[in-house]
Amino acid sequence: MSAASDIHGSWKFGNTGCQIYAGLNIFFGMASIGLLTVVAIDRYLTICKPDIGRRITGCHYAALILAAWINAVFWSVMPIVGWSSYAPDPTGATCTINWRKNDASFVSYTMSVVAINFVIPLLVMFYCYYNVSRTMKGYTSRNSLGNSNVDWSDQADVTKMSVVMIVMFLVAWSPYSIVCLWSSFGDPKQISPAMAIIAPLFAKSSTFYNPCIYVIANKKFRRAIFSMIQCKSRQEVTLDNHFPMSVSQSTLT
Repeated sequence: MSAASDIHGSWKFGNTGCQIYAGLNIFFGMASIGLLTVVAIDRYLTICKPDIGRRITGCHYAALILAAWINAVFWSVMPIVGWSSYAPDPTGATCTINWRKNDASFVSYTMSVVAINFVIPLLVMFYCYYNVSRTMKGYTSRNSLGNSNVDWSDQADVTKMSVVMIVMFLVAWSPYSIVCLWSSFGDPKQISPAMAIIAPLFAKSSTFYNPCIYVIANKKFRRAIFSMIQCKSRQEVTLDNHFPMSVSQSTLT
């Protein structure tokens, strides 16, 4: 839709198309950071609090994932029903939050989104991964990795992959956050056309990073993908790899 509008010279899908396009962008962006937060909590409980982590079931994880999606739905729908609004950006080639109309509704919505879907999740993720790093260093220093029942190499792979995903998410969404905050407390007219174009492009690029990081950084994920393509059962995958595909929840001893 954005590419077609670029060629056309202006947004060509009307107001309804604008609401759908912008809503989906916000929805998937909010869902992405919500799911990254869930991954961070999983890493923290699995490695730092194994007594708690091994009691968490698939239902608990399903509830966390569902909460992330419901949160994304809420914030993507609010501008459609009247809390802030969606509109074409100054270039006319895409639709996003109407940051040129920096009224009280826009400011309150923007500050709420930044606080709830950016600052708080990042604080949670940094806390989780800081403690994960300390725990892993502690076990390394005590030379206890060889005696542990946990598949530590896979734990380390997943943790490193998750940290890279957070860094890339920050790279993708920080320019957009800066534009929204600038619009809230400054003069939107001072935002250059180049920044108006670059910020949403960086934000949209976030959906491209995660699959690449998964494939490149995690050998267990690659094995799982190849096994799925070959239509192997979970039992066959377990036998082939000599350990289960699920993350071990054994207590670190």
